[in-house]
Amino acid sequence: MLLLSSYSFGEFLGQAVESFWHFTGFYNCSWTNLVMLAVGCFFVWLAIKKNFEPLLLVPIGFGMLVGNIPFQTGMEIGIYEPGSVLNILYNGVEKGWYPPLVFLGVGAMTDFSALLANPKLMVIGGAAQFGIFGAYMLALLCGFDPLSAGCVAIIGGADGPTAIFTTSKLNPALLGAVAVSAYSYMALIPLIQPPIMRLLTTDKERKIKMKPARVVSQNEKILFPIVGLILTCFLTALILLGFFWTPYDPEAMMAGPKLQGPTWQHLMGTDKFGRDIFSRVLRGAGSTFTIAAAVVAIGAVFGTAVGALTGYFGGIVDEALMRLNDALTAFPSILLALVVISILGPGKKFNVILALGLVFIPSFARVTRT
Repeated sequence: MLLLSSYSFGEFLGQAVESFWHFTGFYNCSWTNLVMLAVGCFFVWLAIKKNFEPLLLVPIGFGMLVGNIPFQTGMEIGIYEPGSVLNILYNGVEKGWYPPLVFLGVGAMTDFSALLANPKLMVIGGAAQFGIFGAYMLALLCGFDPLSAGCVAIIGGADGPTAIFTTSKLNPALLGAVAVSAYSYMALIPLIQPPIMRLLTTDKERKIKMKPARVVSQNEKILFPIVGLILTCFLTALILLGFFWTPYDPEAMMAGPKLQGPTWQHLMGTDKFGRDIFSRVLRGAGSTFTIAAAVVAIGAVFGTAVGALTGYFGGIVDEALMRLNDALTAFPSILLALVVISILGPGKKFNVILALGLVFIPSFARVTRT
């Protein structure tokens, strides 16, 4: 009896140890976990040791470490398991909460000294955006379908939130990879750029001494955002002013000499009919603002209503409205707007607003239903 009792206890202990082993990360670990854990450690090392964009690489690397720790499925531990703490936090990635917060913090700490010292750098920054087309073609050559290639290309052509939003629309399956890439590639430029520069330049070219940029004063750094805010408010005020007042009648012929250059009387000159261009810009800005606001309002009101109806009633109502929504989404937005305008008749502002508003309805409907 004693031997049986000892054997039963030993068997129980063995089963307990075996069960414990099956629940450990060592048992559930795969080579993919090890690779991503290594990448996460590498990112954290670059941020701390090499000071490469620590504000970006530390949270990215830590997120890789936490998200790739092996675990037993069904324990409400993983990111994709409903009810887990990581899943709740992952909503910030899916819903796009984190990117604006990250860029709000990083933007507040951005140093514009290099731009202020050499404003011509804006031209280089604009030219760099052409890389999006090269990335798109390379992605197609690598076997990506057009929508997935668009997700890859947008990483280099826009900021993080835009890349995440575009990917969520084109191919949500790539959302995680695009999010990591969008916030990592800029931080890794100090690591990637040197070998490319050595490949594309000669030793003599690399030895050219660049003139140091002028020192930007503290007053310039303070005035730059203030002046930017004032200019933004001024342009907004001009748009609103165009609703009520213009220096000349925008349609009046011969308000000044034909094709006159900018003067104090005509700030932007005149066109070939002698009309004041500044007055026409003011009136046009007001009209553009009206159309944009009306289009968004139509899309938001009707799209939200459709999405709420499908989510509330479900069943046949959900299927019917969502299939209609899918049919509208399947058409290119500009083509759909042109078709609606051709049916309603061109030349009327209301028809343009209605056509563009119809294009926005499916997006609002799907977001509300989700």
